[in-house]
Amino acid sequence: MPEGSGAAEAPEAPGAADGDGGDAGDGGGLGERERAVLAVERRSWPGPGAKERAVREGLGLSPTRYYQLLNALLDDPRALAHDPVTVNRLRRVREERERRR
Repeated sequence: MPEGSGAAEAPEAPGAADGDGGDAGDGGGLGERERAVLAVERRSWPGPGAKERAVREGLGLSPTRYYQLLNALLDDPRALAHDPVTVNRLRRVREERERRR
């Protein structure tokens, strides 16, 4: 995720302000922030705190808000179309966590 990518926007529901679909189909209608959230989840992280630091500094979101947006993205068909491997992996993790409750 490049620094200064402009991904730090005011938190809101996924796609709420990004419905213009101006990426000529790239991203399946997802906004820049939604694509950035999925990109964070695609990466592997070297140690504790590195991901949270990247979320705060790179996306300008608190970890809590980040995970709220991520959870909503997992139910968004546009996210599945954009990055099916990451979304399906995270859905499996979420379902396993729910089963253990």
